[in-house]
Amino acid sequence: LVVDGNRIPEVARVSVPMPPAIIEPVRTGSARASLFSRQAEALFSDQRADDVGDILTVIISIDDRARLRNSTDRQREGGSSIGFPTFFGYGAKIAAILPGISRADLPSGDIVDISSQTEASGSGAINRGEQIDLKVAALVIEKLPNGTLVVAGRQEIKVNHELRELRMAGIVRPADIRNDNTISYDKIAEARIAYGGRGTLSRQQERSYGEDALDVVLPY
Repeated sequence: LVVDGNRIPEVARVSVPMPPAIIEPVRTGSARASLFSRQAEALFSDQRADDVGDILTVIISIDDRARLRNSTDRQREGGSSIGFPTFFGYGAKIAAILPGISRADLPSGDIVDISSQTEASGSGAINRGEQIDLKVAALVIEKLPNGTLVVAGRQEIKVNHELRELRMAGIVRPADIRNDNTISYDKIAEARIAYGGRGTLSRQQERSYGEDALDVVLPY
């Protein structure tokens, strides 16, 4: 098994500006017959991940809830009327000259009569909750010049033709790693966490190509 950070999509999306590189002296390893070896677990040394190739455990415990509610009620009413006196004030004389026509029979003097009424109401609500409890071993794939670590991990579990995959990547500060070599997901910068599956059950939950085509063609 070869772990390649370029094959994990979450690693490609992790980016952060870095200060100039600091050149450190090359560490020399111990002799083969030495009593003190880096391969042996030292009693008083720090066993937390600190270099490329080291492994640490990432604890993913998400329990988020969000609730949003919006309501809008708007109403407006207005009117406008523009005109001049009926027949410029000669309505009575015209009614007297023309037999059988009264003043009420003459056209109204209103040129424009406009009225409007607008009413709108709307409401919306969002209620969402997510809960995830997972653990994954991540590998340090790069050590940045300022000492922070780029970690990436992938875990696959296959049961009866159903494959569950967990992928994560991010930037870790060594000071945030606990004494038991674990770190919580909320301490990881630029965290990218993906959890899903593929297989028989996943295919049954997806829509078929025919249904997608009908949704495009049929308007209702």
